[in-house]
Amino acid sequence: MIERKRAESGGAGHAGLPGAAPGVVAVGSVNPTKVNAVVQVFAALAPDAAVRPVAVASGVPEQPLGWAETTRGAVNRAEAARLALGGAWGVGLEGGVVLTQDGGWLMGVAAVVAPSGCWRARSGTVLLPPVVVERVRAGEELGPVVDDLTGLQEAKTGMGAIGWLTGGLVLREASWVDTLARAMAPVVHPEWYRAGISPPNA
Repeated sequence: MIERKRAESGGAGHAGLPGAAPGVVAVGSVNPTKVNAVVQVFAALAPDAAVRPVAVASGVPEQPLGWAETTRGAVNRAEAARLALGGAWGVGLEGGVVLTQDGGWLMGVAAVVAPSGCWRARSGTVLLPPVVVERVRAGEELGPVVDDLTGLQEAKTGMGAIGWLTGGLVLREASWVDTLARAMAPVVHPEWYRAGISPPNA
């Protein structure tokens, strides 16, 4: 099992996490792009945290469709990872596609299971090309479709579909850092939040 600890990054310029150190942060994936994103966030907010990845089932299809299914996958990963490693915290990152009548949108959800509850956040969205949407509608998974159309190798563990679509301006890892950081807001400032708040249109 890989253990990643980023104490050397410190937390300068960040509020940090209140209360006890989080200890083990279990990540429900061994995808290096996702794991590195979690490492970056916790290195800034809790530099003594030990980030440990573990392969777990999402409990949703390989290609989640819609916000609800994608959110369920992220929460399932966070809870399963926490249980598998006995960590105090669990993190789940799940990418998905929202299909509409006139197209499809790439998006993602981050979930963090903390002592104070389960918190979630949504990423930004990116419009997918029609040829990609057509294949996703037919039941294919986005990552392999992008690899096939672009010649990329393992887009899911590299720049990602978002990196390809934005010409490298937004990379997959950076997008996950941003989304997870948003999910951590109630953990960073618990005094301003109450348990049980759901994101809009969940």
